[in-house]
Amino acid sequence: MMREWVYHDTHDREYRSPFGAVPCLQKIVLRLGIKQVKKVETVFLRMGENNKKARDLEMKLEKREKGIDFYCTEITVAEIGLYWYYFVIISDGRVYYYGNNNERLGGQGMLRDHVPPAFQITVYRGDFTVPAWFTESVMYQIFVDRFYNGNEDGQVENLKKGCLLHGRWDDTPCYVKEADGSIQRWNFFGGNLKGVIKKLPYLKELGVSVIYFNPIFEAPSNHKYDTADYKKIDPMFGDEATFKKLCTEARKLNIRIMLDGVFSHTGSDSIYFNREGNYPEVGAYQSKKSPYYRWYRFQKYPDEYDSWWGIGTLPNVNELEPSYLEFMLHGEDSVVKHWMKRGVAGWRLDVADELPDRFIKEMRQVIKEVDPDSILLGEVWEDASNKISYGENRQYLWGEELDAVMNYPLRKIFLNFILGYEDASLLQRRLMSLYENYPRPHFYSAMNLIGSHDVPRAVTLLGEAPPEHTLSERERERFKLNPRQRRLGLTRLKLLVLFQMTFPGVPAIYYGDEVGMEGYSDPYNRGPFPWGREDRELLNYYKKVIALRNNYAALQKGDWLTLWAKGDVYGFLRSYQEEAFLVVLNRHQTAEQKVTLELGQEHQGVWREIFPQEKEQQEKSKALDVTLRPLEGKVFMKVK
Repeated sequence: MMREWVYHDTHDREYRSPFGAVPCLQKIVLRLGIKQVKKVETVFLRMGENNKKARDLEMKLEKREKGIDFYCTEITVAEIGLYWYYFVIISDGRVYYYGNNNERLGGQGMLRDHVPPAFQITVYRGDFTVPAWFTESVMYQIFVDRFYNGNEDGQVENLKKGCLLHGRWDDTPCYVKEADGSIQRWNFFGGNLKGVIKKLPYLKELGVSVIYFNPIFEAPSNHKYDTADYKKIDPMFGDEATFKKLCTEARKLNIRIMLDGVFSHTGSDSIYFNREGNYPEVGAYQSKKSPYYRWYRFQKYPDEYDSWWGIGTLPNVNELEPSYLEFMLHGEDSVVKHWMKRGVAGWRLDVADELPDRFIKEMRQVIKEVDPDSILLGEVWEDASNKISYGENRQYLWGEELDAVMNYPLRKIFLNFILGYEDASLLQRRLMSLYENYPRPHFYSAMNLIGSHDVPRAVTLLGEAPPEHTLSERERERFKLNPRQRRLGLTRLKLLVLFQMTFPGVPAIYYGDEVGMEGYSDPYNRGPFPWGREDRELLNYYKKVIALRNNYAALQKGDWLTLWAKGDVYGFLRSYQEEAFLVVLNRHQTAEQKVTLELGQEHQGVWREIFPQEKEQQEKSKALDVTLRPLEGKVFMKVK
């Protein structure tokens, strides 16, 4: 049972019950097993609470079984937050410590002679829930300028002075930069909100039920993260009437709209800062008497001020300045209320790490007052349960802030497995770490993305393109996968999408990934959608897998249980009420794999392969024999 004479496993309910994150006031039972080969004087549980000084709880000998002494203690935590624990054992006059493993992934721990990394328990509000419409949805991210031009004549309206318009829709994006790397000229392709309206039937047929837009408010750049006017749609994209029509038409198709909230900074070329002098209002840069002056942090007025990553065109704001909170959140016509009253169903918070917890809490309260079913999603690149920002543990998942987070950790886990960097065993341990640390509502609402505007295109990565740091700017711009690389990339992407659409969480598609778009990092991952040149086979595959998820509750909200995690093969079970599905994946490029999945008493029965092909059902048995070709995934459904 134990390689060492002390044992604790956070995934085993014999040692920790209940599993994972717990609601506040939930009783937690913790046990430590010690082989009866040592004389034990004392066993302590050392627990830290929300960065408070740790306290020691003496553990009592509860029972003796098969040569093992089980020490036990029960705790009930009265406050939400992040809790840490490890064990202290005094034996034969020596002090030993038992804590988390070296990877800090939870599960089986390690014995040490010094203070170890601790195990984690996330404690959240017991009444916290996420609206069902979101957890059951499929998201689609749109970078508006690159999606579709909906004007009948193809004209681009309201092009800003000094900007460049590509003459061909199928051009490769580029930047025109100054010697210091700053942008000299912004380039545009002409996508707009009319184009999104015209493509709503395409998105509906794809199976999408949430559109997440990169910023659409007025701003000088093509990406719009340098907001100039929070209450105005960028004129190149349309106007407020067009946006309201988009929300209305989308809702008729059961598609909701989520906006990107860029609230940690504004643009320097904005109503509020107005460094460039393009607005009639008196901005903070122009006068200390400006109504916006207190929004910003000046070190030496007016040219030295706090800015996002030191970029002068993105001055940071003081989010807790009362006038800023009133403008953004609390006023009768605040930015958040203004757009929600026009049809917005949710917000994605850009750089959530830069926003104070209080701001996020107050924003949550405001949007839930306007619409209890609205969603607040945060951009977080790490495990959001234990994220530290500016020296403080963030409170994202305690039940008072975010409904969901962008699941970049899961993206990394997926890619490392598919690309062969880590095997299925380590894949499983990493998945279990997220499952253990995230409250169940957050685990099932996480935005499970493969691509986004901030990472290289999935096909480029999966096709084993050269690392981009080894290429010049010109080489990155011109790079295309060769036929062999592209076949590999597309085949791997299909496997990854099957994983994404059947795994717990909200799958998210970055525009164009479903038709095989390529590209390294910004700007090459932000190319125009290749209308008329789509990879139809890949698109049909996406439709088929999305339909699979949309048609079965078990694949949206069912329990998740790993059945196989060895080498190149990973297999898991999803079950909900009478529905049960098995998903099995082989990431090996050349070798066929045969596995036997032990089903356990609850799931024994007759199973039938339903994806990628409909096949005859297998005989009723206690196990399921599965044969997988290289880079193949299969889905089986229990029929009785």
